[in-house]
Amino acid sequence: MQKTTGSRRDQMLLFARNFLKHPRMLGSVIPSSRFLIDGLLKHLDFNRARVIVEYGPGVGTITTHVLKRMHPDAKLIVIEMNDDFVRFLRENVPDPRLHVVHGSAADVGPELKKLGYDSADYAISGIPFSTMPPEVRADILQKTNAVLNPQGAFLVYQFSPSIGMHLERAFGTVTRTFEPLNIPPAQLYVARPRAVA
Repeated sequence: MQKTTGSRRDQMLLFARNFLKHPRMLGSVIPSSRFLIDGLLKHLDFNRARVIVEYGPGVGTITTHVLKRMHPDAKLIVIEMNDDFVRFLRENVPDPRLHVVHGSAADVGPELKKLGYDSADYAISGIPFSTMPPEVRADILQKTNAVLNPQGAFLVYQFSPSIGMHLERAFGTVTRTFEPLNIPPAQLYVARPRAVA
């Protein structure tokens, strides 16, 4: 079983420092609550999933919960743009099933190919789509839909409800729930992939 060496206090301080530097990239001053994490991950079939992708893992709050639950043969690929978070994850989450990519979610397809995968079973994201340029948001959503297995899903948590209509354009079916026990309260979405022509 994996273990983390970074303390919860270290995680919180690093997250808060980076929120102050990049508030539009994080969206919240503290990591996600256990209620949000449980509400999101209940839609993930850990017995079946072998390739899981996470965009913007930050200090690994959701990452570590995924690693605790996922199959011993599964792979978790996290894609993070922030230098501090990439370093923190590589130094503090020593699980061989974890692969940390320093890059953009828009590169999900090539990053999967580098590791020998054609597709992913699930993708998870809390990156703030509402603050992105529209063309970047559309590109990430389209590429995520393209790499998901037909039985997979894109699990998204956001603090703004505006992503709903963009998910509906890019994916086959989208369902939404609300998690009030988080700071701030969050919208949770499950987007099932649309067939790619």
